[in-house]
Amino acid sequence: MDLFTMGMEEKLKRNAPLADRMRPETIDEFIGQEHLLGEGKFLRRSIKADRINSMKLYGPPGTGKTTLAMIISNSTNMLFEKLSAVTSGVKDIREVIERAEENLKLYSKRTILFVDEIHRFNKSQQDALLPFVERGIVTLIGATTENPYFEVNKALLSRVMILKLESLTRDNLKILIERALNNKEKGLGRYKVNVTEEAIEYLLTIADGDGRTALNSLEIGVLSTFEDDHGVIELDLDEIKSSIQIKAAQYDKDGDQHYDTISAFIKSMRGSDPDATLYWLAKMINAGEDPKFIARRIIICASEDVGNADPNALNIAVSAFNAVNVIGMPEGRITLAQAAIYIATAPKSNAAYLGIDRALEDIRNEEIGKVPSHLRDAHYPGAKSLGHGMGYKYPHDYEDAYVEQQYLPDRFKDKKYYKPTNYGYEKEIKERMIKINESDYN
Repeated sequence: MDLFTMGMEEKLKRNAPLADRMRPETIDEFIGQEHLLGEGKFLRRSIKADRINSMKLYGPPGTGKTTLAMIISNSTNMLFEKLSAVTSGVKDIREVIERAEENLKLYSKRTILFVDEIHRFNKSQQDALLPFVERGIVTLIGATTENPYFEVNKALLSRVMILKLESLTRDNLKILIERALNNKEKGLGRYKVNVTEEAIEYLLTIADGDGRTALNSLEIGVLSTFEDDHGVIELDLDEIKSSIQIKAAQYDKDGDQHYDTISAFIKSMRGSDPDATLYWLAKMINAGEDPKFIARRIIICASEDVGNADPNALNIAVSAFNAVNVIGMPEGRITLAQAAIYIATAPKSNAAYLGIDRALEDIRNEEIGKVPSHLRDAHYPGAKSLGHGMGYKYPHDYEDAYVEQQYLPDRFKDKKYYKPTNYGYEKEIKERMIKINESDYN
């Protein structure tokens, strides 16, 4: 590397964002992920022993995936290659593989291939990697914010370990901020900065477990605030609020955040917690989730979890879908909230859900029963000669519009698929069925 190139790299490093300048270079400097890197933990032992296997580092932004890969590269005797899935194609992969094969054959040197944002590789790009990971030509380290079980093909997934990184804790973030404020070489230590406790707490809140957001927001706050008469940069809560980036909820419309948040929303409605229901609804609305998708989930919950305990729940849910479809957002948020709160506070029964699944289980796993002759269609010439419809009793001709007769096939005639609960309107259903059938519906 010539002096000009070295000078340019040094200049770029000095001008890089604070989070990039403050990247730890050794495992002992790394903050967070104690479940992987604490004393005696698997990944720490693997790095120390230089026994690195192919892995996917999966977790939210700013949790140290790229940093961890760089630490591994600094700690191993293996060669290190890096690709970005955003800018690299199959041609780039093949060039890296060719170098890795040559170094293995000529110098017995193995290669680590780090692929940033590996979830952006399409199937053909992932397939191009597969045989070389399988043969050990390269040790793959992939970094992704997306759930690899959704985004990475199964063949490649089966050949790597999945290591999940968690959002950084507030204590982790505090350490990062203190280091940055005190480091004169790479951080903000060359400035005289006084940050109030309130301002730091706000930084921790907007960062939401993302170390990169915490550090880069701090840097913006420091660099955009004038020194006072004593040469001190005073960052109080109001000052930092007016100078740093606004917090945006982590949300991906086709990945973990999407599925986890809608899951929490549904479970909050099912669990009769209207406050949690509104919180998760607000997160989805704020992130720009499709309101019709939300409305569809409310409809499903109305049938699956409320059912006949309150039959009106389904009417309200369907009406909410239609209303959102007509009025759109942002007004649709009110309709969604109304329907979601109704579902959350309604009495609950999953009897209809369980009933249809019991019936489907018999249909799929048992011999299909024949329709009893008296229930068969008799509205065509010759039906009576076949005995179809003969003996059918028309319920409206009897008291309470009920008459006892067999409706199920012979082998299932005593089955009870629908078992109403004692909650809400379903209790009335149960009492009526017991009265007219004189059967046990417990």
